[in-house]
Amino acid sequence: MIIPFSLPALVAGLVLPFYLAELPDWRWALVVAVVCGIGRRGWPGGRNLLGIVLLVALGVAWTSWRAEQRLAERLAPALEGKPVTLVGVVRDLPDPGEFGTRLRLEVEQVLSPGVALPRRLLLTDYRNQDWPPGSRWRLTLAPKAPTGSANPYGFDAEAWYWSEGIGANGSVRKGRQDEGEASDARAVLDRSRAAILARIDSAVTEPRAAALLGALTVGAQGRIAAADWQAFRLLGLTHLVSISGLHVTLFAGLVAAALRWLLRWRPPRRVPPRLVIALGGLVAALAYSLLAGWSVPTQRTFYMLAVAVSMLLLRRALGPFQIWWSALVVVLLADPFAVLAPGLWLSFGLVAALMAVSVGRRRRPGRWREALLGQWAALVMSLLPLALFFNGVPLVSPIANALAIPYVFSLLTPLALLALLSPWDGPLRLAGWLADGFYWAVDLAAPYARLWAQPGVPWPLAALALLGSLWLIAPRGVPGRLAGALLIAPLLLYRPSPPAPGTLRATLIDVGQGLSVLVETANHTLLYDTGAGDAGRIVLPQLTGFGVGKLDVLLLSHHDNDHDGGAASLLAALPVDTLLAGQPESLPDARPPAQACASNQSWAWDGVRFDMLAPDEGESFSEDNAASCVLRIATQRQALLLPGDLPGRQESRLAERYGAALHSSVLVAAHHGSRFSSGADWLATVAPRHVLFSAGYRNRYRHPHSDTLARTSDAGARAWRTDWQGMLRVELGEAVAISGWREQAPRFWRRRPEPAPALAEAAEAE
Repeated sequence: MIIPFSLPALVAGLVLPFYLAELPDWRWALVVAVVCGIGRRGWPGGRNLLGIVLLVALGVAWTSWRAEQRLAERLAPALEGKPVTLVGVVRDLPDPGEFGTRLRLEVEQVLSPGVALPRRLLLTDYRNQDWPPGSRWRLTLAPKAPTGSANPYGFDAEAWYWSEGIGANGSVRKGRQDEGEASDARAVLDRSRAAILARIDSAVTEPRAAALLGALTVGAQGRIAAADWQAFRLLGLTHLVSISGLHVTLFAGLVAAALRWLLRWRPPRRVPPRLVIALGGLVAALAYSLLAGWSVPTQRTFYMLAVAVSMLLLRRALGPFQIWWSALVVVLLADPFAVLAPGLWLSFGLVAALMAVSVGRRRRPGRWREALLGQWAALVMSLLPLALFFNGVPLVSPIANALAIPYVFSLLTPLALLALLSPWDGPLRLAGWLADGFYWAVDLAAPYARLWAQPGVPWPLAALALLGSLWLIAPRGVPGRLAGALLIAPLLLYRPSPPAPGTLRATLIDVGQGLSVLVETANHTLLYDTGAGDAGRIVLPQLTGFGVGKLDVLLLSHHDNDHDGGAASLLAALPVDTLLAGQPESLPDARPPAQACASNQSWAWDGVRFDMLAPDEGESFSEDNAASCVLRIATQRQALLLPGDLPGRQESRLAERYGAALHSSVLVAAHHGSRFSSGADWLATVAPRHVLFSAGYRNRYRHPHSDTLARTSDAGARAWRTDWQGMLRVELGEAVAISGWREQAPRFWRRRPEPAPALAEAAEAE
């Protein structure tokens, strides 16, 4: 017999280890389970309590054992950046990304002696060579531990690596040898998917439409343009384009409905119709999942549907939520690492919401009422995960989804899948026209779409919002349902507390090999540089998570991609009152117009003084780095100095000009810790107690350089590094307080904040 809390207890045990800093020993968890099992016999009054503890312990033991196996496959630190030769098979569909082709490689044989590699690798080929799916190659690469920027908000690359089973990444070096084609089932499947993609490209001439059809049929989402993804995000339609549990479930439902209609006319004689319908829908789900590459989200959905179909066919007397919990248990037992994927909670949460609005109803509502109830439940239950995972709620999402879901799921996707079975290209062209129609509507609505920006919320408010969401969608008859809205309101109205007047909060965002510093006073915000690439990738999610809805000043130190590369996308997404730049001529069309930094600029915000120390007005330079805006920000007792990429010559010049006026308790190292910046005289003049280095993990420039680190230590300052500790938070008031994100939120699956092995001395590519 299933006790009421048995399945939730097992789920809790399976999930718990992923939120711990250290992985529990699965052996001790088994001991606890055995003790509870024995104790249940001797303590009848506590059977249920001990049973719950037993199941939690079993869940912890299973997850910990599986995680321990994966940790044993980790790349040895000594191998990072070293050339390794191997033979591997290309899996899935390579993605022609912004900076090179990304491909998944399954290692068959490591040819370098004494070297062990994880089985699954994610590689980047900066030469954009052709990598046919299922092909086998002998190649040399420089592996790295799977790591990413460590910030509290936005995409968590390390969690994604774990959920996808990727053990290392790296870049492909020159020279590769074709070792033929793999002949296993996965290789055959991937080659078939590539052939389908090529057929779509040949039949559909419009690239956007072809990319959309490729995404909806074989899961090739990488070909959709970044601008289109941004429009989908504003409209709340990203889940329609990425093949997920919703796609697989609805396609299985369509096939089941078609079978039900057919069997009305010709019912089978020896097999119950319900068996044909259920198994037919399950086979359709399996076929679509395989076509989409048997990705982790489609696997989870297939397992969930398989459990539900099994329960229905066995005619077990289980309610819908017992089936839901059973499916979740099966998914987590098969793949405990799915806990780290937001898609798991979004897909299971949506199913739970749709079930919740129908529980307790004596009779089924009409179709339109049922559809409206489902849309209402999905809207309410999506508020919390959208706020937690994406820090934003698309305001037009209900209307956009009400129109797009039937169009995509009932018309576009089924037609595209059926067109693949046709020997003629006409159906594919028709599907392409429908895809064009979808984009027409998206382009029409996107300029008017807005996100409700949601700062990161404390867990008590998130728990209240979850309770309120469940209460709000409860069936008729549950008392006080509208009171659930009162429990959701704190989530939507929450705003983080600003610094106190006279104090300063500075956040060195982990943007990899680049720089971006958010400076906050009691009522004002300044952003110093934006890092490289699209600001929506890292910087904007952090600003939203911190509750920053506008910038009083955007200061771009100089024109270099790793400092101002995200300026255009940030200016398009966020209101900015004043734009200052070391090289304003590089921003001719910026709005607001860019003004030049000048050493005579000073202002005060909320008891905090801002002084621009360089460059001089009208000064010209032979190199971009020398044009860096140097900003000193001071409270009554502490100061922060931001020198951009200032070279050593300019450091010496400022040291001579300002002398002791440069004293700052916190210094952001110039040029990410380059050998030719942060000279001994400069450090002696500034006299920092803390030096912050913003650099990418194992970056090709070897920043921060060992000479610079040695000079920092000799000056008596403590070094802080984003490549070790992730985002750095600095509080300046009466004293200085600094913390690193990796130390604040440690997890066993995250890279540790300890220093990496010393890098070999090498000439820097400045």
